[in-house]
Amino acid sequence: MSAETTDAAEPTRGAPGAADPGERRREQRGWYFYDFACSVYSTSVVTVFLGPYLTSVAKAAADADGYVRPLGIPIRAGSLFAYTISASLVVAVILMPIVGAAADRTGRKKPLLAAAAYVGATATAAMFFLDGTRYLLGAFLLIVANAAISVSMVLYNAYLPQISEPDERDAVSSRGWAFGYTSGALVLVLNLILYTGHDSFGLSESDAVRICLASAGVWWGAFTVVPLRRLRDRQVAPGHGAVGSGWGQLMATLRDMRRHPLTLSFLLAYLVYNDGVQTVISQASVYGSEELGLDQTTLITAVLLVQILAVAGALGMGRLARVYGAKRTILASLVVWTLILVAGYFLPADAPVFFYALAAAIGLVLGGSQALSRSLYSHLVPRGKEAEYFSAYEMSDRGLSWLGPLVFGLAYQLTGSYRDAIISLVIFFVAGSALLARVPVRRAVAAAGNPVPERI
Repeated sequence: MSAETTDAAEPTRGAPGAADPGERRREQRGWYFYDFACSVYSTSVVTVFLGPYLTSVAKAAADADGYVRPLGIPIRAGSLFAYTISASLVVAVILMPIVGAAADRTGRKKPLLAAAAYVGATATAAMFFLDGTRYLLGAFLLIVANAAISVSMVLYNAYLPQISEPDERDAVSSRGWAFGYTSGALVLVLNLILYTGHDSFGLSESDAVRICLASAGVWWGAFTVVPLRRLRDRQVAPGHGAVGSGWGQLMATLRDMRRHPLTLSFLLAYLVYNDGVQTVISQASVYGSEELGLDQTTLITAVLLVQILAVAGALGMGRLARVYGAKRTILASLVVWTLILVAGYFLPADAPVFFYALAAAIGLVLGGSQALSRSLYSHLVPRGKEAEYFSAYEMSDRGLSWLGPLVFGLAYQLTGSYRDAIISLVIFFVAGSALLARVPVRRAVAAAGNPVPERI
């Protein structure tokens, strides 16, 4: 299909997905590949390599007291990565509602997706130049890349209700997550080969890390071509949507959600339990190293295990959802998450085998709980407001995931025990389950004006 054909906006038909099954499958396959493209950033850059490396660069630039002073502000070198992540989320919070509203108003999601993806991929590839004492460059590139991927995911997720029929949405969403975890695992294996064998390749450790960082950006940019060729834009009613300030637009979206209180109820439940999910993922390595005394090789291998099993978990839970419905399957996964935390609390130190078992359990529920949450939410979004509503969803996923780390940090500060900190996260899964159980999803789908699937 020519670029002119794929770029042209086409009118939205009565069904949420493409009318022609062949065209719909083509778009779905292209859509999967954006997860395949960008997931390597989250895995190799954010989860594995950038945090320790940026911290080492900042420490090389620090004064005798261990502080760096960007814009004259004293910051502990060891805190730079965390502060930079927080700053990137502030930028994302401002941009996501603006971009989401612009996409809904114009119907031109694809150019905005391309812009966000290639800004993020370019910033990631430029991390190759992060060496010596260039901590400010690293902080700037991280802010740009992290904000860009958040914006791109708003647009990516907003395609889901347009390219899939209601009854196939759980499976489509699950396949997208599976594609992402597959690429994350594949690139992480290649990165680890390069990193652990850097001497045999004639590279310093710093060179190997910078190549790993840059390769994630190259991968992201290269495979983004696939969705951009296969996805198509759709026309919207004239005058729909408005572009305002970030928080102003978010408030407008939330006010609009008041007309769909059941959608808002689901979003609240997702905010709570997803905060627990994100905190477990971000703090697992800290718990493993500080409380369990595990080495870096064990921790990185555990991350790889999570990535591999998350593929099977996403696909398996997608199949379960076809039998039992997405809501019941998500609730079951939250029970498993709770059991994982309880098991983690009793996990013995210096026992990698048990940590790997816990990582395997996380992998099996991680992809599925995220994929099914996305597909279930897509049923609750009023047609024509996909990007706007998914900007609020993405902010729940990325922009507001600070409550869990705060609870974790406070629990550790008050008790001095990472075991107490990890078990404190149970509250997010218990509360999230209770909130989700109260949402009548079939009535919520109908209230949003969408067809109700046979199983949901």
